[in-house]
Amino acid sequence: MLESDILLTVSREARKDFPRMGANKLLLYLRPKLDQIGLKIGRDAFSALLADHRMLVKRIRSRRKTTFSHHRFYKYPNLIGEYVPSSPNQLWVSDITYIEVGFGFIYLSLITDACSRRIAGWNLAQDLA
Repeated sequence: MLESDILLTVSREARKDFPRMGANKLLLYLRPKLDQIGLKIGRDAFSALLADHRMLVKRIRSRRKTTFSHHRFYKYPNLIGEYVPSSPNQLWVSDITYIEVGFGFIYLSLITDACSRRIAGWNLAQDLA
């Protein structure tokens, strides 16, 4: 019990300087200090100890940015305005969505009927050309 208290205290001190450091790197950072005081602990046991005391750092996953709104191209006005179609085939709208796959992105272009919400046409491609 005393060893785990010492490990937790040393880990908390290190986390003050490195709040986002993961368990594996934290153990590598603490290894000289632990050797100095004669404590030995493995990677998995150290991770389990931190997990038991809710000291693991949550991984922040970065999402790729697929929209770039600040470009030099002309931004066209909204021609639809408040118009609400009353029957099918009065207004079609289009959209492009990005789908992440193992090697990058594929692009799905859709043409949709605004009244019935049915897809009038679509295209799936590896680029926007």
